[in-house]
Amino acid sequence: MRFGVMQDFRNPIRWRRPFPDFYKQILTQIQRCEDAGYDNIWLTEHHFTDDAYNPSLMTTAAAVAMKTTTIRIGTFIVILPYQHPVLMAEQVANVDILSDGRFDLGVGQGYSHYEFDAFCMNRSERGQRTREGIQLIERLFKDEKVTFDGKYTQVKDMRLSPKPVQEPVPIWIGARGPKAITKAAEMGYHLMATLGPDPAPIYLETLQKSGKNIEDFKIAQLRMVYCAETEDQAWAECQDHLFHMLEFYQDILSEAADAEGDDAPLPVQKPSDMRDSVLAEHFMIGTPDQIAHKIERFSQDFHCTDFILDSQFPGLDPSLGTRALELFAKEVMPQFQGK
Repeated sequence: MRFGVMQDFRNPIRWRRPFPDFYKQILTQIQRCEDAGYDNIWLTEHHFTDDAYNPSLMTTAAAVAMKTTTIRIGTFIVILPYQHPVLMAEQVANVDILSDGRFDLGVGQGYSHYEFDAFCMNRSERGQRTREGIQLIERLFKDEKVTFDGKYTQVKDMRLSPKPVQEPVPIWIGARGPKAITKAAEMGYHLMATLGPDPAPIYLETLQKSGKNIEDFKIAQLRMVYCAETEDQAWAECQDHLFHMLEFYQDILSEAADAEGDDAPLPVQKPSDMRDSVLAEHFMIGTPDQIAHKIERFSQDFHCTDFILDSQFPGLDPSLGTRALELFAKEVMPQFQGK
């Protein structure tokens, strides 16, 4: 199992730090993650949020590339309908060059009604725009000249220059519902998943039906993880920030209703209720031994090649997030690496 760290650069008003200082702190945290032995840094985007969720992943990826030397850098995810595929292909090639071939492109179709409305886009077109966009990007990576007559993008004798270092650049699809999971497998891309039912049965079965070797494909699973010396300390430090995150996703996912359970209300009313609620089963918060036990159970129930930690919760002091990530890397990660 490989281990990665999610970074969304969220800086909520309630705990807001000056942005230049905060960004420097997170970039330093990323360097410390590289030193601690993590395999990947994953970047994620949203737009127009009060807590300043990172809106510019490729700019950030370039900054990470300049601050690191070995850790892989990926997007979890670029919301592809918001991007012009040719420009995205150029940006990916640029970051892959700056990182000397350390970039993974993760894309998805997005779900926020507010974002699609703000970008004056028809949300019902998101799936087709994503599929068409990634097909064009792949062709630009591979072919010397590309002519493409899509519904949303048309190019003639287009040449991507410079091209990425990697041949090919790894491509991942973020998918939550059964249709999206099936499509990711049919198109032959790695899979990214978050909380919810295990997508592996649908994904792996579709890969096999499509004549693909399942050993060639990866499944990344994202989980909320916070590691401290005691369970009390872990919950005390992170619960307010984790609750803020849950409220954010509750609002946009309930409106999107893309997957089963999206419209379910939060089962808790305040941060202090989470520890003793059903939510606690979905999180990995506690001591190294407690978290290791949860990952052991998780690995029995979920197919996962790449485990991604979300530990730098919105508004959390970056020094605390760094300490939690380093403790996990020291005490938990070695138990599962190579499995």
